[in-house]
Amino acid sequence: MGYVEDNLMEGEQILYRAKLHWAVFILPGLIFLIAFMFGVFALMGREDTTTSSLCCIPVFFLILALLTGIDSLVSYLTTEFAMTDRRIIAKTGFIRRRSVDLLLTKVESIGVNQPIFGRLFDFGTITVTGTGGTKEPFKNIAQPLELRHRVTTQISSNKT
Repeated sequence: MGYVEDNLMEGEQILYRAKLHWAVFILPGLIFLIAFMFGVFALMGREDTTTSSLCCIPVFFLILALLTGIDSLVSYLTTEFAMTDRRIIAKTGFIRRRSVDLLLTKVESIGVNQPIFGRLFDFGTITVTGTGGTKEPFKNIAQPLELRHRVTTQISSNKT
């Protein structure tokens, strides 16, 4: 069981789950590609008797790709978003946890920000604004327009 299931109120039901988009792995992938290219260039320019200083560059980028990849994987696996019949629940982080529970009756607006690649690959930043000016941004959410649609539909059905 995850954070969301562990923190449901009695009788509360999960209506929709959102997750991080695979785009969180783009930066580690690009860094790995750079490491690979530098590695190929280092091997092509390598002389039999002398070690080139170019050998350190691919190792640096490979370590950087590994660290950013682990960070992205941990974020991807430990981030939870859910909309229940009563509230929005979000949790990010493993060691340093950040959680937000916002009652649907306290939601004023939900903003969606999608850059060009976000529109192409269907991810973006959701900003939930609660009463009192509370703004909670959540980056790299898959299908952000669907999440906004589900929340606004649930809020309007609760008012009737």
